[in-house]
Amino acid sequence: MKVPAITDVQGVVVGHAADAEALTGVTVVLTPDGATAGVDVRGGAPGTRETDLLDPVNLVQQVHAVVLTGGSAFGLAAATGVVSWLHERGYGFDVGLTKVPIVPAAVIFDLGVGRADVWPDATMGYAACMAAETNVAEGSVGAGIGATVGKVGGMATAMRGGVGTWSETLANGVTVGALVVVNAFGDVVDGQGRLVAGARGPGQSLIGTGALLRSGVARQSFADAAGQNTTIAVVATDARLDKAAATRLAMMAQDGLARAIRPAHSPFDGDTVFALATGVYDAPPLVTLGAVAADVLATAIARAVQMATAVAGIPAARDVAMP
Repeated sequence: MKVPAITDVQGVVVGHAADAEALTGVTVVLTPDGATAGVDVRGGAPGTRETDLLDPVNLVQQVHAVVLTGGSAFGLAAATGVVSWLHERGYGFDVGLTKVPIVPAAVIFDLGVGRADVWPDATMGYAACMAAETNVAEGSVGAGIGATVGKVGGMATAMRGGVGTWSETLANGVTVGALVVVNAFGDVVDGQGRLVAGARGPGQSLIGTGALLRSGVARQSFADAAGQNTTIAVVATDARLDKAAATRLAMMAQDGLARAIRPAHSPFDGDTVFALATGVYDAPPLVTLGAVAADVLATAIARAVQMATAVAGIPAARDVAMP
C-alpha cells in the first residue's frame, strides 16, 4: 500500500540525489506548471534563496520548484541545476524574451557528517529533477542523507535526522501534504509526545535535549553546534490560494514543527517552511488547511527520524533504547 506523501497533491513530484560518500544531497519538490507560494522563516540561522519574491506584495505569483539541500550556503548552487532542467523543458515565468524558472531554496548544515569539502552543485540539482516521481523515499536520502538531531552536546550526543513525508485528503477532495528535512538542534517527538530521537546520554540511551539543558550542560558544547542545524520543509495543497493565503499556510504549518521538535526555532536553527498551492480545487477555509498542514508536517518530522539509518558512527532511532 502506498504511504501518504506530498506527491498525493496534484501537480507535485519529488526527486532526490545524493553523494553517499560525502553524505550530502538534494531534494527537489517540482511543480513545473507553477504553484502559488509563500514562506515562513522562524529559525535564527537560515540559509535561503529567492524567499523575498514570495512576499505577497511582490510581482511573481508562482514558483516552479522548491529546492531543499545540504551543503550549507555552498549547497544553494544546486538550485541552478533545477533552473536549467526547467528551462530546457519550457517552464518558467514568461518575461517575453524567454521563460525564467522561479526556484526558491533552503539549506541545512551537514558539513560535520561525511565530507566538508563536497557540496551539492548544479549537476546534483539537475540529477534530482531527473529522478523526480510520485513515490517518495524517506529517511537517509536526498537532502537528509547527512542530517542529524539532538546536537546539544555536539556530535557526541547526536542521532540521525532525515527526510519524511505525509499527506491527508479532506472530505471535499483537497489534499494537504508535507515533506521535511530534519536536521535539528533539538529532539523529535511523535504524536503522543514520546521522544523518538534526540540527544543521547551515557550508554547510548536517549536522554533528551531538555534534560541536558536543565542539567547545565557546558555552554561550549552547544555553542559548538551553533549554525549546524535547521529543519526545512515544504507543505503543499491542490487548493486554490493567493500568495497571502499561501504565506499564512506556511506560518500555520510551523506549528507542526514546534509540536514535533523540542526546542524548535532556536538561535542555532534556520527553520524554514515553504507553502505551495497548485490550484486544482476551490479552497476550504484557510484555518482548515493550516490546521491539517501542521498535523501532516508533525507526522512527516517523526517519520524522517524513524526511517533514518545509522552512518558514520551516528545511530538512528531504531538503534537506540527509548527512555
